[in-house]
Amino acid sequence: MISMKTINKMQAKEYIKTFGSIFENSPWIAEKAWGYRPFANLSEMYNIMVTIVFDARLSSKLALLKAHPDLGTRLEISSTSQQEQLQAGLNQLSEDEYTEFSKLNKQYTEKFGFPFILAVRGKTKEVIKENMKKRVHYRYEQEIETALNEVCKIAKFRLLDIVSDRIEVK
Repeated sequence: MISMKTINKMQAKEYIKTFGSIFENSPWIAEKAWGYRPFANLSEMYNIMVTIVFDARLSSKLALLKAHPDLGTRLEISSTSQQEQLQAGLNQLSEDEYTEFSKLNKQYTEKFGFPFILAVRGKTKEVIKENMKKRVHYRYEQEIETALNEVCKIAKFRLLDIVSDRIEVK
């Protein structure tokens, strides 16, 4: 675990190496956030990262969303995503469940152009599947915002795994 005191003393390279994967395969967010140091606390650091995400150009937002793997995939994914999906039981799908998740992922990706994203920590595969079924009917703009909010929840969980300070986020 790393303290905020240590984080605030990090050089750019070390900060980006440590926090570049908080947002899936998108170190540009950590690169921009580093310039806002020193952070008063973890909540401030997190909120700055979230602001960077939501203030980004649409093309950067879409690239961030596309950097995420499909849920329930059998393809190779980052170790962090793999662990998160493992905790939700997505690595133990029956053939029928895998087929249904694949179908839902395909339907969703064809509609929105990016994979379905949900902060799966603490959720079961049934809850995840229900979210997929519901959100595939969202409007495009609504789903981009929903997916970005989920990306930010994932980032919060990942920060809590590596920073000793606690985070109070609205």
